[in-house]
Amino acid sequence: MKSLDELKRIKDQTLKEMDLRQAKERGKIVVAMGTCGIAAGAKDTLMVIIDELSKADVHDVKVVQSGCMGLCDREPTVEVSMKNQPVVVYGDVDEANARRIVREHIQGGKVVTDLVIKRENI
Repeated sequence: MKSLDELKRIKDQTLKEMDLRQAKERGKIVVAMGTCGIAAGAKDTLMVIIDELSKADVHDVKVVQSGCMGLCDREPTVEVSMKNQPVVVYGDVDEANARRIVREHIQGGKVVTDLVIKRENI
């Protein structure tokens, strides 16, 4: 059985490691995977984003799935949150547009303005 001091050390070490991992994260991409998104091709969009990030050797941007964003008529939708930048939601993100978002926004730092359907301030 571990002592209270040992458990506290383990907790402190784990929190420190979590902070280090989060510090390396430059951003996050959320792909809406509600029924409407999947029907519109969100699975392919997700796979292309993961593949493009891998090809570009980008490992500091997390890719996650969500439920419906409520923008069903613009599916597939993708939200991009980069550190110190406004959150951007892109619509109609097919495979070609997913590649553009990775290349222009994630790698190049420039919002793909013709695909933006919503922006939030930081």
